[in-house]
Amino acid sequence: MSDPTGSPSASTPPPGCPAHDGAVRLGGLEYQQTPSQLYRSLRREHGAVAPVLLDHDIPAWLVLGYPEVCYVTSHDELFARDSRRWNQWDHIPSDWPLLPFVGYQPSVLFTEGAEHQRRAGVITQALDGVDQFELARECELISGQLISSFSGSGQAELMSMYAHALPARAVLWMCGMPQDSTDTEQLVDDLRISLDAGEGEDPVAAYTRVGERIVQLVKEKRERPGPDVTSRMLLDPAGLSDEEVVQDLITVIAAAQQPTANWICNTLRLLLTDERFALNVSGGRVSVGDALNEVLWLDTPTQNFIGRWAVRDTQLGGRLIREGDCLVLGLAAANTDPQIWPESHVGAENSAHLSFGNGEHRCPYPAPLMADVVARTAVETLLERLPDLVLAVEPEELTWRPSIWMRGLTTLPVQFTPAVQ
Repeated sequence: MSDPTGSPSASTPPPGCPAHDGAVRLGGLEYQQTPSQLYRSLRREHGAVAPVLLDHDIPAWLVLGYPEVCYVTSHDELFARDSRRWNQWDHIPSDWPLLPFVGYQPSVLFTEGAEHQRRAGVITQALDGVDQFELARECELISGQLISSFSGSGQAELMSMYAHALPARAVLWMCGMPQDSTDTEQLVDDLRISLDAGEGEDPVAAYTRVGERIVQLVKEKRERPGPDVTSRMLLDPAGLSDEEVVQDLITVIAAAQQPTANWICNTLRLLLTDERFALNVSGGRVSVGDALNEVLWLDTPTQNFIGRWAVRDTQLGGRLIREGDCLVLGLAAANTDPQIWPESHVGAENSAHLSFGNGEHRCPYPAPLMADVVARTAVETLLERLPDLVLAVEPEELTWRPSIWMRGLTTLPVQFTPAVQ
């Protein structure tokens, strides 16, 4: 096996790989704006497991079926997380866009077996120490501060001014970062840039700054522990090293920030554009929970996740998966699998979606509950503070970010009656 970070020896996929079996490139305008149509097309042509091409025409398998995604994520002995198994490293350029997501790192994301249980157990125990009522109060406070910054103007762009900042501030509060410091504000901004850079922004530099600040935070908490996630991870009997805590904290923060931001914004879009919700939300909170859950089914923040790597030759969905093949988990496709929704109707009361993953590597408990607290508080507080909130553009003018991985709007412009400051 070659060095994952080494230079490519060729750019053409080898014979016998998925690329030579009618593979479809993941990308393009169709995918960005209406991915559900592409999923339906792939399912019709290829079934539950489709051959696809990633950036630079690197071959992989996209797992579209709900039962198949559940099978892959439940059988770590067949489909593992350590990306060093990949049989395509010889063909990966050193500047490959997806390298930050698949290049092996010593974090909980890529561990397996007993080591993964050890690392994930530390995260679970640390998160379990967060009082969810206290988290809700802190989120209300953060929401109020953010809303006050634009409520007097009568207009706002909610993605950048509200949805991105709120979960970042909430997770940094949980990790023990002071809320009213300049470096915390810089960290919040760097988190946004590293995960969702705009034009002219440098995500690599921002990610480097995030890592440097987390290293500093771990050092501070090692010397002066407090009632926070970072300190609990450092003091856990499992005895994680500072480097391990840094790596896993970055994973926790990144997992909490962008997916939750898109969950908030996608839910607000639904509430502001779908009359089923608009008729009810103004009269109370009854449908906010339904909207949050429906978004996880139909516009899940994490559309696709890379990935799993085949431990040995095996069969999946009628396909021969070779040892070392990469499988992309099609969470959005699986959530809309017609096998589980034969009438094409998603029941908002059902929470068996795969938006938080499945199996050993799913989001550790109680992370999904905490994400729900953050998202629900964000949506409810905004609607309470600005009850006449409406879109500032026509619904069809809203556009989705050009990503096959995340499902989020480029902007969400709104207007409302200015609040008296």
